[in-house]
Amino acid sequence: MSETQPDPSAQSSGGRLVDVVLDEASIARSTPEVEHDRAVAIYDLIEENSFQPVGHPPVNYVLNLAVVEKRLVFRIRTDSDQEVVTHVLSLSPLRRIVKDYDLICESYYEAIRHATPSQIEAIDMGRRGVHNEGSTILMERLEGKIEVDMQTARRLFTLVYALHWKG
Repeated sequence: MSETQPDPSAQSSGGRLVDVVLDEASIARSTPEVEHDRAVAIYDLIEENSFQPVGHPPVNYVLNLAVVEKRLVFRIRTDSDQEVVTHVLSLSPLRRIVKDYDLICESYYEAIRHATPSQIEAIDMGRRGVHNEGSTILMERLEGKIEVDMQTARRLFTLVYALHWKG
């Protein structure tokens, strides 16, 4: 078994995610808009992120996200498939914000079909505000476990929402 070699680009800025896998048992098929948001969030997350499990070397990581028994599970491995750490978080602190985000997303997707551009913009501003609030809560929940920047937290929140969404 070979030892994981740090990625030189990761060393200068900490670790990074090179793959994200959503647990298929945790998600239900959803609307095309939610499926699109999920795919974009994964793509954007892999392209640019700051992801550093506390107490571990700055290398390339693979994240498996799941919801198991109403808990959010972050299973982290290296890109060479070595187990790093698993963090299990209660979804309770995120439950209200995910519900609010779901409601505003429904309004937003409906507005895209029928509303004026100014109405769409107003709803989108609200949606981004709720999204930022959820991202901040997620960052707080990960504190002391995984260091992430706000952009990474935003993309992770989108994926948490996708896992939490049950149609």
